[in-house]
Amino acid sequence: MNLTPMNRRSFIKTTAPTGAALQAAGGAALAAPGPAAGKNPLPRWRGFNLTDFNSPNPNRDGRGTTDDDLKWMVDWGFDFIRLPMAYPRYLDFDRSQPIAPADIYKINEPEVQRIEQFVRKAQAQGLHVSVNLHRAPGYCINAGFREPYDLWKSEEAQKAFFFHWGMWGRRFKDVPNAKISFDLLNEPCVRSDLNDQHASNSAVPGELYRKVAKGAAEAIREANPTHLVIADGNKVGNDVIPELIDLNIAQSCRGYYPGYISHYKAPWANKNPDQCPTPVWPGMMNGEEFGKERLEKYYRAWIELAHSGVGVHCGECGCWNRTPHEVFLAWLTDVLDILKEAGIGYALWNFRGDFGLVDSGRADVDYQDWHGHKLDAKLLEVLKRH
Repeated sequence: MNLTPMNRRSFIKTTAPTGAALQAAGGAALAAPGPAAGKNPLPRWRGFNLTDFNSPNPNRDGRGTTDDDLKWMVDWGFDFIRLPMAYPRYLDFDRSQPIAPADIYKINEPEVQRIEQFVRKAQAQGLHVSVNLHRAPGYCINAGFREPYDLWKSEEAQKAFFFHWGMWGRRFKDVPNAKISFDLLNEPCVRSDLNDQHASNSAVPGELYRKVAKGAAEAIREANPTHLVIADGNKVGNDVIPELIDLNIAQSCRGYYPGYISHYKAPWANKNPDQCPTPVWPGMMNGEEFGKERLEKYYRAWIELAHSGVGVHCGECGCWNRTPHEVFLAWLTDVLDILKEAGIGYALWNFRGDFGLVDSGRADVDYQDWHGHKLDAKLLEVLKRH
């Protein structure tokens, strides 16, 4: 699908930022939609993140997505999966040692073929597949490993990043945009410490993000100039990226705001998980009032972007299983109401697992038995309504 390109500098120069848009976009200079105002150019895809290839080690997988899983998704009315991948997974190198720059070009062909076969199987079921690098050469939002360089500082890392996307673009050069998209990098930011999961995360300088995204998109489109490319919002998926507006690249927001709800007691998101404020929705948390109006302000810049002619999708949303279930459902209903009204689709993180629809491990859910699995029927009903 060809997205309507817009002139980035004209967009910024000729539109005056509103206070709400500035707040929602973290300071980005965004305002009312431009002359191409109207419907979100992207389809309102709805579905799930599947984590089959999110581990860097192919030998450490749990139970992967089954053919039945894919069938159930389609039968329930969903049409989209996002496939976050860790690039070391499909490399051939000594896994007892930290990855080195030379290793990043050593493609393990059998594992790449396995990923490709999975993608094509899902597409054959009628699902759009968005291929994503969750861990890329020189960057991952999560910590706990060593990268040989920093994507935002190293030309060598950027060349490797472009190499990987060029490979995936060629793999699927024959697949139309209705069935495939390429989500460049999961939740970009500048980390103060790449090895500290609680490090502060700041926005990538806009022109730098533009350089990296442009190079990756060009590598993908070398095989097929019409390939659909998506860039995750800046500052961990929160902020619209005005610097990309003229590059014919869609943008992906997140459905995790506020973190008091979505990541309650999550140890990777909170330095002191036991001190997290009790989740309520709507209501007061940590001295702040939260509700649907607050969410509308948060998403306003994304909605304006979609209506200006740049495709927008919510690539991840959901809630860890420690948040009380009724609070989670009330909050998620408001999030999805806002996205649906704006014509923006979503992908729950994940299908099966702690954030998921099936086998989520929540202590306060009256699960429905579903072919030997525990189905969160109330969550399914919310998702199906949206």
